[in-house]
Amino acid sequence: MRTSTQTRTTRETDITVNLNLGGGGINISTGIGFFDHMLTSFATHGKFGLELTCKGDLHIDAHHTVEDDGIVLGAAFAAALGDKAGIVRFGSAFVPMDEALAFACADISGRPFLAFEGGGLAAMSNPGLESALVVEFMRAFAFNAGITLHLSVPYGRDCHDMTEAMFKALGRALRRACALESDAVVSTKGVL
Repeated sequence: MRTSTQTRTTRETDITVNLNLGGGGINISTGIGFFDHMLTSFATHGKFGLELTCKGDLHIDAHHTVEDDGIVLGAAFAAALGDKAGIVRFGSAFVPMDEALAFACADISGRPFLAFEGGGLAAMSNPGLESALVVEFMRAFAFNAGITLHLSVPYGRDCHDMTEAMFKALGRALRRACALESDAVVSTKGVL
C-alpha cells in the first residue's frame, strides 16, 4: 500500500495531500512559488509521488501555509508507513549545491524530535518564504510524521542553495529510511 491521503481544513488553511512512497507524479500548489519548488525537490529526490494543494491565508503571511503543510505532509507520511514493518528505519544523506552543503539524518522511530543547525540560514530570506519558516515546516513535519530528524547546513552563502540542498537531503534520507529490507520491525522492542 504505502500511500496516504490526508486533508485538513481550518480557518487559516485548506490542505489536501496524496502521498505515494513508491513513486508517482508530483504536483504542488501552495501559493508560494519558492515553497512549491522546495517540496517538488523533496519529492523528486525522495522518489515519492506527491500531490499537495493548499489554499492559505497568504494575505496575512506565509506562516500558517508553511507550518500546516508540514503538519499534513507529516501525517500522510506516518499513515503511508503504517506499522513500519520491514523498513530500513534509518537514513541519511549529504547534498552539495554549489557553495552550500546540507545533511539530513532520519530515524523513523515514532519518537518525534528535530535538531536543526542552519549555518546562518535564519538570517537570510528567500522570495515569499522567510528562512525561519523552513524550521517551522521541518518541525511540524517531523513531529507529525513521528520521526527523529537532524538537519544541518554547515555552510553556504546563497539562501536558495542552502534551503534547496536541505530539502533534497531530507528527501534522499527518507527514501533510504523508508526502503523495505525485511518483514520485521527493526527495533529491539518489536514495535516502532
